[in-house]
Amino acid sequence: MSLASLLDRAATGGRLTYDEGVRLYLEAPLNELGAAAHYRRLQMHPGNDVTYVIDTTINYTNICNVHCTFCAFFRHEGSKEGYTMSHDEVLEHVRFAAEQGATQIMIQGGVNPELRLEWFTQLFREVAAQFPKVDIHSLSVSEILGLAKVEGKSVEEILIALKESGMKSLPGAGAEILVDRVRKRISARKVGPEGWVDVMRKAQRLGMPTTATMMFGSVETKEERIEHLDVIRRLQDENPGGFTAFIPWYYVPYNTYLRGEEASGYEYLRVLAISRLYLDNLAHLQASWLTPGLKMGQIALFYGCDDMGGTILEEQVVKLAGATNQAKRADLERAIRDAGFNPVIRDTYWNVRGDVALATATA
Repeated sequence: MSLASLLDRAATGGRLTYDEGVRLYLEAPLNELGAAAHYRRLQMHPGNDVTYVIDTTINYTNICNVHCTFCAFFRHEGSKEGYTMSHDEVLEHVRFAAEQGATQIMIQGGVNPELRLEWFTQLFREVAAQFPKVDIHSLSVSEILGLAKVEGKSVEEILIALKESGMKSLPGAGAEILVDRVRKRISARKVGPEGWVDVMRKAQRLGMPTTATMMFGSVETKEERIEHLDVIRRLQDENPGGFTAFIPWYYVPYNTYLRGEEASGYEYLRVLAISRLYLDNLAHLQASWLTPGLKMGQIALFYGCDDMGGTILEEQVVKLAGATNQAKRADLERAIRDAGFNPVIRDTYWNVRGDVALATATA
């Protein structure tokens, strides 16, 4: 089949095989790949709206026993630079975000073996009681597995306890590239691809929405990026709607043990476009502007993305790796409008938040 025929089929929702996905990713001209992805996006989400969420990431501890080589945030157990926030400190951060109109709170940090399950359940109950309008979209697969290990409990037991205490959904952090070879190079202490999928599967079966991510640009090949997409697509086939969105972002190599070169804007756009075409069963594709910046985020809206992500008010992990981009609500809305779209505020589950006003020019 010709490249043009493959692009036409994918643009209208036809499923790509792994080999076809690799071929399009490697061979299709960028503008044609992007045009097909944009056409598909408009089929899935007709109209001119681009969504975003008012959110924050609260990195409650930097102590971590996983020691990923791509991470500049973590500190070894016992490090003088290590910290763990108190519940009161976390609640103050939540309060600040709520005052900015945040509807999504991501409490996420290192895998700190000193923190037991009760620490999290008590915290989530306090957040839910004091800030009932915010959704606790928190932790990661690694943190869930760390809790299961220190408590001697199953993953299901940990997830049930967290859900009962107020955690509503599980972010896709920790996926990186779901290929064994890559994970052994960049995060050898992390669970393998099947382990990551298993935790996500269990969360979804408990009725917890999840997101899927991909950190590209470290040591993986282009073919392995398509392998990652295939893993995500297969789990979504198994449990339709389990993943609400796909969020690819590129590795920031500065200040980390794993050195390298930052991905180009060209590569960023290719990843977005092939993601939209290959993940035919995922509803939303997010432009993760934090690493490439808002200007690239604008262009991403023409390469398959229907969502601009969030305000990410206090995120530290990517910042410490060397990213310098930041944005207020008004900046996100201005970027969306300047690209020719209409900004719409959503919640964690892509429900439009009509009760939250759009930002002013200075918000």
